[in-house]
Amino acid sequence: MAFGPTSVRRTICLLAFAAAAAVGGCSGTEELPTIAEQPAVEPLYRIGPGDNLNIFVWRNPDLSVDVPVRPDGRISVPLIEDLVAAGKTPTELSREIEEQLAQYIQSPLVTVIVSNFVGNFTEQIRVVGQAANPRAIPYRAKMTLLDAMIEVGGLTEFAAGNRATLVRTINGEQRQYRVRIADLLKDGDISANADLLPGDVIIIPESIF
Repeated sequence: MAFGPTSVRRTICLLAFAAAAAVGGCSGTEELPTIAEQPAVEPLYRIGPGDNLNIFVWRNPDLSVDVPVRPDGRISVPLIEDLVAAGKTPTELSREIEEQLAQYIQSPLVTVIVSNFVGNFTEQIRVVGQAANPRAIPYRAKMTLLDAMIEVGGLTEFAAGNRATLVRTINGEQRQYRVRIADLLKDGDISANADLLPGDVIIIPESIF
């Protein structure tokens, strides 16, 4: 039996729709709660590659410098080479620099201030797929889905925003949640907003039709 072009296109669309439905039904996703499982105490900021550090050594202007954190997570400052900074809080790094400088000066007092925040690699929020500007975003305390989408410029015209998925690691296990980004951005449905946690990944698929 012969099929016309219209029939072929209709058949392809029906097959694509059935496949998408099957994937959605087997993905094991669940609705992301409006209020995420936030820890009782917000995690302290941890330095990451790409951060810029202002290192102030009291009464020692020659030792006070602005340095970038290299891709390997290390920094070099006067009298100290290749010191690991990534993964530490500014206070932890301050105390370690004091210990190192104590070999050369008496009772050093060091303050580390972070600028040009990038954050620890494992704590970044990643937005991939049909975002206007998909990228990794430094996590900020109380960050929400809306905040992340503003950072990436919203959705593309081809995005299936209400079929987006958020992947979160909880106790070493990955869980998937459905998120309704189109409802949030286009309809202003604030009930579709949710708190994010460090390391969340937001995946925005392309619309089939």
